[in-house]
Amino acid sequence: MQKRVAYLSLLFAAVLGFTAGIIDRVDTDLGDVLSVEVETLLSQALLVTAVVLAVFGAYTLLVGYLLERTEDKRRQHNLRNILRFAFIIVGIVGVFGVLTNRYLGLFFSLGVVGFAVTFALQQPLFSLIGWLYIMIKQPYNVGDRVSIEGSKGDVVEVDFFVTTLWEIGGELVTSNQPSGRVITLPNSVVLSSHVYNYSYREFPHVWNELSVQVAYETDLEFARQLMIDEADDYLGDEMERAIERYRKRLAETPVELEVRERPTVNLRQKESWVELTLRYLVHPRRGQRVRNALYERILERMNEHPDRVAFPVSRSR
Repeated sequence: MQKRVAYLSLLFAAVLGFTAGIIDRVDTDLGDVLSVEVETLLSQALLVTAVVLAVFGAYTLLVGYLLERTEDKRRQHNLRNILRFAFIIVGIVGVFGVLTNRYLGLFFSLGVVGFAVTFALQQPLFSLIGWLYIMIKQPYNVGDRVSIEGSKGDVVEVDFFVTTLWEIGGELVTSNQPSGRVITLPNSVVLSSHVYNYSYREFPHVWNELSVQVAYETDLEFARQLMIDEADDYLGDEMERAIERYRKRLAETPVELEVRERPTVNLRQKESWVELTLRYLVHPRRGQRVRNALYERILERMNEHPDRVAFPVSRSR
């Protein structure tokens, strides 16, 4: 259906352009409107319509052709936006060229007008520049989980001026889960703010921690190994594969960092208890689900060994 519309647009554009050429060549006198010949107005109207139809048809065909050969939804989104921007510029230049009939003067006029518009539309222009930066450097893509200026969510759309997020966390929920709200951010924020990407395409994982408080009477080595075993059984293989990717990424940088491929537990002494903190790697969208599962598994195992694992009593907390 879209291809049919595109071909019809190109056909009508050719017909209108041919008609405009005939009007320019035929010597007729239809009068003037505001000191401009009617023939000139009619010819330019036809040419402007032809330019719009030609740009629309070419854009539709090219987008359809490229999207059919691109399976990645993120690349499809970026391609669609980049081509839309390019064809809008081509269309604007074409329309103004028809209206002025002097392309050299057109570019000079665009430069003067652009200089004046820069002051009147600073924020939209900065957002447009931010969009170009996002397309080129790709600090994030559609589908990534990001945090920008205190707003955290999944990127669902990046257009010329704004980025749209489905909020994660926020004021309504206490966990890293969707709140149901939509956040709209101007693209200009990427030029002046920190962008935290939790699911970067080259390494879509983050480190998470889970803490369990036990009494000093606890067999700490037993409790520590118990937590490691449960975490390793639940996500050890997945974590090992992710760490392998992480190490390859590190090898491309001058950073020297020791990274363990299996979960670890750190101990911290508190006033009346010992805190065991399990550290593991997980996909950001599975963070809360994995944490809940690990809590249940670890506490269940610990409760099976009351002689070796003791929890601090309420008066000591």
